[in-house]
Amino acid sequence: MRHPLLEELKDPHKLKDFKQPQLEELATEIRDVLCNLLSIRTAHFASNLGVVELAIALHSCYDFSHDRIIWDTGHQIYPHKLLTGRYEEFSGIRTYGGLMGFPNPNESDYDLFMTGHAGCSLSTALGLRSGDKILGEDDRHSVAVIGDGAFPSGIVFEALNNAAQYKRNFTVILNDNEMSICPRVGSVANYFDRLRSAPFYTGLKHEVSKILHKVPLFGDPVERFLAQVKESVKAGLHGGMLFEELDFCYYGPIDGHDIRLLRKYLKMAKQAEGPVLLHVITQKGSGFQPAAEDPVYFHTPPVFQTNEGKAVFEKEDAQGGKADDQKTDTDSKELVARQASEEVAERVETNSPKLAFTNHARDAILVQMRKNRKVTALTAAMCQGTKMEPVREEFPDRFFDTGICESHAVAFAAGQAKAGLRPIVSIYSTFLQRSFDQIFQEVALQNLPVTFLLDRAGLSGPDGPTHHGVFDLSYMRIFPNMVVMAPGDAGDLPEMLDFSLSHSSPCSVRYPKGVAHEISGKRSPIELGKAEVLDWGKKEGILVACGAMLVEAIRAAELLAQQGIHVGIINARFIKPLDEEILAKAIEENPFVITIEENALHGGFGGALLEMAAQRHLRTDHIHTLAIPDRFVPHGERADLLANMGLCAANMVELCQRLSAGQPPMPITDEKHPSPL
Repeated sequence: MRHPLLEELKDPHKLKDFKQPQLEELATEIRDVLCNLLSIRTAHFASNLGVVELAIALHSCYDFSHDRIIWDTGHQIYPHKLLTGRYEEFSGIRTYGGLMGFPNPNESDYDLFMTGHAGCSLSTALGLRSGDKILGEDDRHSVAVIGDGAFPSGIVFEALNNAAQYKRNFTVILNDNEMSICPRVGSVANYFDRLRSAPFYTGLKHEVSKILHKVPLFGDPVERFLAQVKESVKAGLHGGMLFEELDFCYYGPIDGHDIRLLRKYLKMAKQAEGPVLLHVITQKGSGFQPAAEDPVYFHTPPVFQTNEGKAVFEKEDAQGGKADDQKTDTDSKELVARQASEEVAERVETNSPKLAFTNHARDAILVQMRKNRKVTALTAAMCQGTKMEPVREEFPDRFFDTGICESHAVAFAAGQAKAGLRPIVSIYSTFLQRSFDQIFQEVALQNLPVTFLLDRAGLSGPDGPTHHGVFDLSYMRIFPNMVVMAPGDAGDLPEMLDFSLSHSSPCSVRYPKGVAHEISGKRSPIELGKAEVLDWGKKEGILVACGAMLVEAIRAAELLAQQGIHVGIINARFIKPLDEEILAKAIEENPFVITIEENALHGGFGGALLEMAAQRHLRTDHIHTLAIPDRFVPHGERADLLANMGLCAANMVELCQRLSAGQPPMPITDEKHPSPL
């Protein structure tokens, strides 16, 4: 079968001129293309058959070269790709060098995000809506298409909780097909079942609601009685009271395979004064009976041929059944010199007022927001903890507190970045772990310039193991496109933020809870992947400090110098990318190299340096790493915990003394504060 409409459809704008019969014929052509594809390779099938009419209706009602659309989950993107000028390339989808089976911004401006995980569409669409509003493009509509299987995701409700502030031009399409990949489960699914079983005509609800609003309320007790009647009738008519109570205009349920009806309701949604949730009933596999009858198997079925409406598979099992290619799955020892760590080294400024890193971060944010209206600040219920109250007060329109919704905050920031803003996400290191997936997919994978400020990185003190932020270097540096930094002192932090906001990729800046010292003397500027050499020493050994451990390293070097041992000091600054030139020189020219970091040993800065050395075939047996050992650290005062972990000047002095004398290092133990787990 030829596909004349698709062959000519180079631009979805033409759909606005199509008559109803042409739109229906276009749906037939799309289904035929999908069936043809499955005759040559396996691909997502039933889910795409289910959204054919929805995709046509959306593109005929919106201009997504200007408006925004996010498909959640992205495996239902095939009709959208066919409608946006990719018909000629479609046969190569899911092959090397061909079209991607998910949205891909590198393929088309109509694909805004690569979306392969469920649940994030509302957050990213809200971020886009927020960015457009801030940039004065308030006429742009944002649409999120999400299935009922993805809807129970926690991040969805995080987004719903934050959506009411957008009074118009934000629409959620709930694509209800009674499925996720497998049959869905849970109370939300049961709620959708009840909505489908007793649908009310939305137009009737709208008219009755208008009448009810005109009912006058008069004296008690009549007033109370009529008020109760009014609310009871509204509750009875509004099948979507859950969404209405969240300040959404709820429309539906409606037939998701009726293009004319879909277009009618989409036009209503565009005119609504408030966020809209349009509940659409579709059928996975619609238009191809075998897929409709068994949408689980036909989610990504093996290759088959179509014969009189039936699927004929190339391979059959021994009983003549379907081939099942999809089922193959692939301490404490007291440190005698601890008091010395509190002595003052010459490079550590002590006369200036001491502020916490958090204060310096907050002040740096204010500076950036005053000079650039595209900079926004986000936090997740930690406005006070991150000391952001002045930011909130001075820039209420560019400050966003999402509540305890870290996943939503990160995906929301990704949407803002995609719209052209420069969002700063300020969250405790340990809490940011809750948004690991969004850092991966919504930010790093899209290579969006979101800046992460990770407060409380390292040992947080009395809050204990749930709050120690000792894993962020490990989990941030694994992502491609991510730049990872740690300021050595108060002066580094604002410079790193300034760098981040001019860099084209995502950046992470981590700093601990506690006082930020100021290192005196002439400082090197922040440059991508460049470490700062404070002192090369006399080639008797070198300390490479990551982040706030720099102060302890300087103190240790000063104490060692008094004993005639002259070690060098490097302020690493960048964990990713590493300054390979400087670090390789340090490794090659010194009898020992000690890395110091307030992060887990595994996957941290020391590990990154060792990986680099191995790749360059450098000697590594003289490299020693001081980091958080492989266990959970109990609560306690931060200074005590650092001492017990060996992350203090006294231990560095002892280690350097032993290495200089040719002795092996002593193991770091924690007999006084054993692990609670």
